[in-house]
Amino acid sequence: MSRAIVIGGSLGGLFAANLLLRAGWRVDIYERSGEELAGRGAGIVTHPELHEALRRAGARVDETLGIPVPGRVAVGCDGRTLAKLELPQILTAWGRLYHLLKDALPPERYHFGCTLERVELGADTATAVFAGGRRETAELLIAADGIRSTVRRQYAPETKPQYAGYVAWRGLVDERLLSRRTLDSIFDRMGFNLAPAEQMLGYPVAGDHDEVAPGERRYNFVWYRPTDLAKLRQMMTDRAGRVHELTIPPDSIREEVVAEMRRDAEALLAPQFAEVVRLSDRPFFQAIFDLESARLVYGRVALLGDAAFIARPHCGMGVTKAGGDAVALTDLLSAAKTIDEALAAYEKSRLAFGREIVAHARELGSFLQAQTRGEAERRAAAHHHTPEAVMREVAVPPAL
Repeated sequence: MSRAIVIGGSLGGLFAANLLLRAGWRVDIYERSGEELAGRGAGIVTHPELHEALRRAGARVDETLGIPVPGRVAVGCDGRTLAKLELPQILTAWGRLYHLLKDALPPERYHFGCTLERVELGADTATAVFAGGRRETAELLIAADGIRSTVRRQYAPETKPQYAGYVAWRGLVDERLLSRRTLDSIFDRMGFNLAPAEQMLGYPVAGDHDEVAPGERRYNFVWYRPTDLAKLRQMMTDRAGRVHELTIPPDSIREEVVAEMRRDAEALLAPQFAEVVRLSDRPFFQAIFDLESARLVYGRVALLGDAAFIARPHCGMGVTKAGGDAVALTDLLSAAKTIDEALAAYEKSRLAFGREIVAHARELGSFLQAQTRGEAERRAAAHHHTPEAVMREVAVPPAL
């Protein structure tokens, strides 16, 4: 029985481990965090490809997966409805998917508190060397260790995330706290609000303990805000004065940064969305990056998910792409005569797909990026900043 090591225990790593396990591999996940990750992340838009990847990974896909919505609504900054679009989708939360995928994996296959230091390649093996001296060797090592991938940094140090010029504030608020106006006008659909240079969207997701009954759900918001590098550095400075490079833990964001964001929401957003921001518990932000890998395979090492490509979240394909990477890799390993043949085919197919997704997401975010650039760029991208355009384009799989 061939063995695989998965570095990173988030969704991409769980997809890979579960799929390979069901294909007859012996698989272990090694996660740097010392505790479960279920409290991290927020809302996720699902697509049929994601549903299929979940089923194949052994996760339960039923009515508890998420919240179905019939379509979309855009409201003006005065709170009035501007337009609607019928587009049924199922909206879920990061923690829900994490629970489903982790429950499908035998617990002894998931190892917490393992910080990778480096990878050593053999002729037909890869060895993970962890802090403290632990070593694990397998025929295949899958790097699913995200935006800060240690594996990618070792083999492609020149491939770095490129800041797009804006951030996404995220947060959740309990349904029971929201006013009747907000519930009636935006809660049951994916909602949009376009301030002059910004984009706010939100949608219902399951409650804190995966409740899906009316009254027990939550509302998830994502607020895109143009932010220059000087402002970003200030926001990325934590309570101890440390400046974070790519991500900052939610609990480390300074209170004055959150307070400023809440004040801006009251001044800029529709009353419904200002209320959502005001009532949200522990909002946090993520800087938006692009990342494209020139290669996905290094000997018996394969990059997967955000370790390979980072697409801006506008197309809602991050988790779906990670699941697709894992499905493609598993199928190729099952069909090919050798592991090396499968890895070559994986690199060819997923490089092309990843580049297309990144390009599509970059185009959808071009208006927001242009706000920190020249007037000509802002005018060229303005067609992406209408209620009709955002409802039609955002979180919809591209026709590739």
